[in-house]
Amino acid sequence: MPLDGSLQRLRREGHIVVVGASLAGLRAAETLREEGFSGTLTMIGDEPHEPYDRPPLSKQVLLGKVPPDHTALPRRRAIDAEWRLGTAATGLDVHAKRVHLADGSSVEYDRLLITTGVRARPWPNELEADLDGVFVLRTVDDASRLHHRLKAGPRRVLVIGAGFTGSEIASACREQQLPVTVAERGAAPLVGALGAVIGEVAAELQREHGVDLRCGVQVTGLEGDQAGRLRCAHLSDGSTVEADIAVVSLGATRNTEWLAGSGLGAGPRGIACDAGCRAFDVRGIVTDDVFVAGDVARSPHPLFGYQFLSLEHWGNAIAQAEVAAHNMINSSTDRRPHVWTPSFWSAQFGVNIKSVGVPPMGEEIMVMQGSLADRRFTAVYGFRGRIIAAVTFDQAKWLDFYQRQIEQAAPFPPPYPSVDRRPEGMRPMSAGFPDPSLPSHGPTVTLSGHSPADRRVSFTPLRA
Repeated sequence: MPLDGSLQRLRREGHIVVVGASLAGLRAAETLREEGFSGTLTMIGDEPHEPYDRPPLSKQVLLGKVPPDHTALPRRRAIDAEWRLGTAATGLDVHAKRVHLADGSSVEYDRLLITTGVRARPWPNELEADLDGVFVLRTVDDASRLHHRLKAGPRRVLVIGAGFTGSEIASACREQQLPVTVAERGAAPLVGALGAVIGEVAAELQREHGVDLRCGVQVTGLEGDQAGRLRCAHLSDGSTVEADIAVVSLGATRNTEWLAGSGLGAGPRGIACDAGCRAFDVRGIVTDDVFVAGDVARSPHPLFGYQFLSLEHWGNAIAQAEVAAHNMINSSTDRRPHVWTPSFWSAQFGVNIKSVGVPPMGEEIMVMQGSLADRRFTAVYGFRGRIIAAVTFDQAKWLDFYQRQIEQAAPFPPPYPSVDRRPEGMRPMSAGFPDPSLPSHGPTVTLSGHSPADRRVSFTPLRA
């Protein structure tokens, strides 16, 4: 369909601002140029670095296999953008179409894309968080600092939280023969992301590789010496762990505070948007010129009951960014929905773990191929009589098949026989997810309800 005059002008002369110099932000900018946007493009980022790849940070960078400055994302094409790096966005005026920055300046836009992502949740006690030896891992600078401290050979590393990132950090420590203790408030590692059945397999894997794994406990305090260096940690069971490095891996916080008062449907769970990536305002009405993509977005998914999902995944960030960029410069009849089946992968303790779908929605789990005892298996999750997710340990070849089953709403338990099913896979088991009001660390898919905005709206009837 031919573009109307306003869209033609937008494509030719408009100003698009991307807040978030991230994977999603970069891929969106490239897509805009590929699809014919020749106007002004401004990229705003709070870090001083151009977009880089985050998955290697907890793996190859910590192990010293990849230098931190070699994690820059490859460019698919030149984007001819103005880069405003090292300057965070501090406010948004949707009426004036203006983004306010920390240096006191502001930038006007015709279309805005928000890809601000998430940041590591810090240790809640600021004085303890400032101790020498207390780290988080989210940015390339975090990874560089932690790598140098690990290389120096600490007496013991304490990892607080056994989600995917915490477990990968523990794996990297053991690969370097460093003593490591993992403290997890849940019943097992990965329990918030994959449930207790898979969590028990992950726990056995960690202990077999020499991890001092403590589950069902919380770190109640970090203690330093007179020089301000971390000395030990106190746990809720009364025990003490002597350690000179503590890595806080308590999940992520979505970067939405700068949108307070903007009128967008933004809050701690992210920024609500429709399937076309258009942001909702606090009244539940979609905006026409503000779009969202990546980890910070909350969008409805028809495969999962139109629940709003927040997805922390590399592939989702790319797919959603490309959809958002396309829709920003096309008419409503040519816009596309972002309907991406969630997936995730992790490498830890010599095992490749991959999942597809939304495991935390699962009520039951069933092993379809392989064996939990062998740490080589494929298991599927069921929700209200249909397959909702699958997870594999060193059996990724089955994932494409189960992704199709999820997308076709195939029945659970699966009716077909398996050529490699052990006795444990002959019947469904409870998936064993914890009470969502007491979340464990590290879910990569967050079910955030059906409401597009966190603010409660009161409607007052008109009086005659």
